[in-house]
Amino acid sequence: CRGTTMRAQRIWKVNGDASIGHLQSRLDDLNKRLSQLESRHPDSWKVEELRSSALNLSREIDDIRCAEATAALSELLRK
Repeated sequence: CRGTTMRAQRIWKVNGDASIGHLQSRLDDLNKRLSQLESRHPDSWKVEELRSSALNLSREIDDIRCAEATAALSELLRK
């Protein structure tokens, strides 16, 4: 098909609480390291890097939760 572009789409293998739990654990670890680093070296470039990583993880968690909610709603609407 000429002129047709396909959008990239993230495909989640939704494994419920296991996926979210793992990501949440990583996010908690990042936040702990970030807090420690901010108290010792508030102007460090590493602080911004850790903040960015924490934001990315929280977005992934939100994406999974939204995918799960959408799947649950679709299932309800099918009934």
